[in-house]
Order: sequence, then structure tokens, then C-alpha cells
Amino acid sequence: MLIRRDGDGAFAIGQLSHAWLAGQLARAWGNSRFGEVQRLEEVVLGAQQHDIGWAEFDLHPQLNPDTGLPRSFLEASVEDHLSVWRAAPERLLTQSTYAALVVSMHGAWLSELRARAAPEHAEALNAHIEAERARQARLCEALGVSDREKERAQRQVATWDRLSLVLCNAWPPSPLEAVPTAHGVADIRMTLGEDGAWSLDPWPFRAPCVEVQCEARRLCSAYSDEAAMRRDYADAVPLTLSFVLRGRASVTAE
Repeated sequence: MLIRRDGDGAFAIGQLSHAWLAGQLARAWGNSRFGEVQRLEEVVLGAQQHDIGWAEFDLHPQLNPDTGLPRSFLEASVEDHLSVWRAAPERLLTQSTYAALVVSMHGAWLSELRARAAPEHAEALNAHIEAERARQARLCEALGVSDREKERAQRQVATWDRLSLVLCNAWPPSPLEAVPTAHGVADIRMTLGEDGAWSLDPWPFRAPCVEVQCEARRLCSAYSDEAAMRRDYADAVPLTLSFVLRGRASVTAE
């Protein structure tokens, strides 16, 4: 779950809706500077489904008593993180082996980040990383995926994931680092205009303007009772959050 505060309430955005937005970015990606997305359909599917492990978790949001709002993925315990990511790649194997590879790479990368941030949990997280590396070796051999292609796809998905998180969460602009290009990597600077518009420099998409969206549910500013929060979440009318990326862009809720 992503939680975006908004005035006297908050938007709750499911992990899979955030991932859907990442998939939209993936499909629009690529130009002469950044190159094309190899195995486009498989990689787009993997980007769209990269958080598939959170689907059941988000159907039954947990209350964070400190915030009075659903617990976000950033507030998940290491145990929850591992239970989500250990099972996630399996959920895609009968749909697309390559998409399952994408999810495995993303989960292992997140565990690497978490192990550095929480060394007291490194043993459990490193076990997950090693298990996923073994899985990736098997899948890459079956698919004929080179180390170079594997690394490029992983970095691309990490870029779309980060960009989607900034948009969905209304985070302050921050650089997208080490983004794969046609001939290396580059950092992309994000700028939020006075009209709520986003611009990216250098521009990584084919079209001069890209519009993407996710779905959110509006909640009260705080709850003291988890059951009440879950009822409001289940009953909330879904809202579409739309984002336009170009020289100057806007975000709207409808």
C-alpha cells in the first residue's frame, strides 16, 4: 500500500496500481538516446506485475497505530517483506517466465537495499537474495538471457518503479540515477513545475508527452480502529490519479 496525504485525508494506492503505472511508463519508454526496451511485452508485463506479491496483503490493510492510516510498504516488517517477495515470482511462472524473472530480480534488489539499511536482518535477507539468484540463473539459462540483458532489464524496472513512486506518493523531485541508455547510463533530473507538472531531463520517452494513471481510494486523515479503516477502504469509490510528463505537466483526480 502507498499512502499519500492530501489535505484533511489521504489517498491509499494499492501496490499493484502503482505497478500498473510503472508498466505504462515502460510501454512509453525509449528513444535514440535511451534505446529500446528489449522483449518489450515481457518486460512491460513484468513492470506491471512487479508488486504482485502485495496483492493479498493490500486487500486486508493493516492499521499503523502511529499514523492512524494503513501501513505502507515502507513500514512493512522484514518478515512481511520476505513473505511477499519469496512467493512473488511463482505467481507469474504460468503467465510469462520472463516476467517472473523480472519480479525475481526486483525482489532480490529490494532485499539488497534492505540488508544494507538493516544489517541486523542481513542473514534472512541474504538467504532470500541467494535463493533468487539461483532462480534467476535457471530462468536466464532457459530463456537465453545474457548477464547484460538481465542487468539492463533490472535497472529499467527499478527506474520505472522509482518514477512511479515519486508520482504516486507526491514525493519531492529526486534524480533517477544510473538509468540505462543506448550506450551506457545517465542520471535523469526530475522537476515539478508550479502548475503541478513534471519534466524529465534528459527526456527518456518516444513521444514528447506521456500521460499515465493509477487508482486510489480516499480515506479519513486518521483512524483508531482497524476494522473501521478497512470498511472505509472497501467502501471508498475508486479515484483516478492522472499524471502528464512533458516540458510542463499536471496531475488531477477525477
